[in-house]
Amino acid sequence: MTSTDGRKGPLNDVRVIEMGQLLAGPFCGQLMADFGADVIKCEQPGVGDPMRQWGREKPHGKSLWWPVVARNKRSITLNLREAEGQQIVRDLVAQADIVLENFRPGTMERWNLGYDELAKINPGIIMVRVTGFGQTGPYASRAGYGAIGEAMGGLRYVVGDPSTQPSRMGISIGDELAATYATLGALMALHARARTGRGQVVDSAIYEAVLAMMESLVTEYDKAGYIRERTGPILPNVSPSNVFPTRDGKLLLIAANQDTVFKRLAAAMGRPELAEDERYATHSARGANQVELDALIAQWTETIDLKPLEALMNEHGVPCGLIYRAPDMLEDAHFKAREAIVSVPHPNFGYLKMQNVAPKLSETPGEIRHAGPELGQHNDEIYKGLLDMDDALLADYRERGII
Repeated sequence: MTSTDGRKGPLNDVRVIEMGQLLAGPFCGQLMADFGADVIKCEQPGVGDPMRQWGREKPHGKSLWWPVVARNKRSITLNLREAEGQQIVRDLVAQADIVLENFRPGTMERWNLGYDELAKINPGIIMVRVTGFGQTGPYASRAGYGAIGEAMGGLRYVVGDPSTQPSRMGISIGDELAATYATLGALMALHARARTGRGQVVDSAIYEAVLAMMESLVTEYDKAGYIRERTGPILPNVSPSNVFPTRDGKLLLIAANQDTVFKRLAAAMGRPELAEDERYATHSARGANQVELDALIAQWTETIDLKPLEALMNEHGVPCGLIYRAPDMLEDAHFKAREAIVSVPHPNFGYLKMQNVAPKLSETPGEIRHAGPELGQHNDEIYKGLLDMDDALLADYRERGII
């Protein structure tokens, strides 16, 4: 399939049938749609994806999350619980590359839409399945939200201050990690299909996606009996790498834990002798004296306002970063220069600011073609244009709640 509707990007010859709802599956669809894939999102007639109701809904009573997670997709309404709706899925699969779903394991099979059935129709079909616990194992049939995967995958235990209960990340990181790994798996499966002609199943479990990001946490316990604990804004034995206060009541993150960088920080402080002090001269020594060193640096940063401190760090080549919220991102010159945030037209809101496509590709970049669509906005395009249904059949399907 080659794009005939102006879609650009490296995936503009890929068609994805997105089934499922909320975030883990749809974010995978967003990532592929951002790079040109034709993502056809199937939604329950009259109801749609619950994501249409999520987010801060002040203007017009509409979600401000949906326009982001559903951007670049086409929406059709389709009742997957009815035989005719299931047949429509089969007809779409015959012309697709990827089927994406995040239902509980066994749901697609109950609808006669499991991989084995779909592969009979299209041997090259790739089925991307995103769930809490994966398609196999004793927990497979359990309901598995992102928060559960974050807890079981080890992330929740290490996030937050040691004086509090394990904390949230503030975003749905478990769902989004599983979706990102699902996207990676889908692209690898497409690459394999180019050699073999055969599709396969991509099984992305939320808890495993979180676990994959946990660095050496398991290995440290296995060989050293060490269990990572919550440490607030620092990593144990990595110093200085912390958030430091300024004279004007602001915060600056300074990361100068490498030996050569710490020498530059010491020079910026007017204390070059600190880099030669046996308590701070090496990575191990700074780690052993972390509390003392961080306190010493904080005493210094509290004598300087934020902007001069940031300038001083940059002048000496010391990595530093402001603690940004949305207003800071919108005003930042670097964000603007790289178009990290863009304005996207929307029929209700006029224009919406949202994050741009990432990563940036030099030859085949992705793009945001439109915000999330209205429910069933593309029914005619898909049912009449792609599947060649006539008006009488569509009227009958609408009457019976099939579409």
